[in-house]
Amino acid sequence: MAGEDIDDVDRAILYALQEDARNMSSGDIAKRTGTSDSTVRKRIQRLESEGVVKGYSASVDYQKSGYPLRMLLYCTASIPKRGELVPEILEMDGVVAVQELVTGEQNLLVTAVCETDDDITAIAQELLDMGVTVADEVLVRTHETTPFGKFDSERHAENDS
Repeated sequence: MAGEDIDDVDRAILYALQEDARNMSSGDIAKRTGTSDSTVRKRIQRLESEGVVKGYSASVDYQKSGYPLRMLLYCTASIPKRGELVPEILEMDGVVAVQELVTGEQNLLVTAVCETDDDITAIAQELLDMGVTVADEVLVRTHETTPFGKFDSERHAENDS
């Protein structure tokens, strides 16, 4: 599905799901979009089946759950292998995200949560054993996200006026 195939109703659904998918009913979204409950349910099913909505997950405060360290590991892997390494890196204990970067010398960004510095060292060693170099480590204090603003038709309409 290309971006131009997504209409205003789809964008409003995506925005609502990003806001709070757990507590946002299809009826709530229907009110926002001026459509029916069944239309919203069908649209969500289509967005899921076409891979636009890839899944639903909980936003966890790792610090409060006993993992006080959130580290960003900027890594360099061989260009032909970097994409192949992503699933393997995601299997590593403590790794919660991997991003493949296409510009700059560092071409993988690994996010790990840990209890101690030794845990980070173990992850870095495992990456090294895979042939990945850790170029930089950054300790993150906070991490917040927000729904993508271009999916919010109300905010988008305000900016157009």
